[in-house]
Amino acid sequence: MALRFSFARTLCLAVVLGSAGLAPALAQQVDPPGKQKKLPEAPSKLPKVDRTKNLDFLFGALKAAPDEVSAKHVEARIWAVWLQTPSDTAALLMARAKTAVDAKKIEVAIKLLDSVIKLRPDYIEAWNRRATLYYMQNDYGRSLADIQQVLMREPRHFGALAGLGMIMQEVGDEKRALEAYRKALAVNPHLDKIPDQVKALTEKVEGRDI
Repeated sequence: MALRFSFARTLCLAVVLGSAGLAPALAQQVDPPGKQKKLPEAPSKLPKVDRTKNLDFLFGALKAAPDEVSAKHVEARIWAVWLQTPSDTAALLMARAKTAVDAKKIEVAIKLLDSVIKLRPDYIEAWNRRATLYYMQNDYGRSLADIQQVLMREPRHFGALAGLGMIMQEVGDEKRALEAYRKALAVNPHLDKIPDQVKALTEKVEGRDI
């Protein structure tokens, strides 16, 4: 039980917060204790394109990626789109929230994200970041509420889906955890660690194949 909790806690940091640069928050290797992943940052300038069409194309490319390297490049582009915001104020607040997280000032980061969400309630990455911070505080109720807000706006958010799966797994609802993990993999078949969780939970929830 403790091992599963440790795995889920460490993976959550990799999943929803993301790794260095623009690598996806969900599919990273688990780091040694004490080493925290860095939050991804949006590039300062990106070409102006139709956001929905761009994401549709990228998700198609993600499923069709021939190898892990190609998939990681596509994931990075998806995160870049998700991180974009037309509001300079929101972007500044997000940067300050990242700095607060890096300094382990979680409460400060949450308050900053509160301000971003109030300013731009359509900005899913603020909801996603706050969901992760609530998770880190073991506040699963608020984390789940924020995950719901993410998935209402972007049902393909594989980071939020994986986070949902981890919370369900920790509270003992293995059936819903399995459902969430499967949805995450349906969107992004190249997620690290999650296939192993799906395999283990499938055996527990549905039994071994005869």
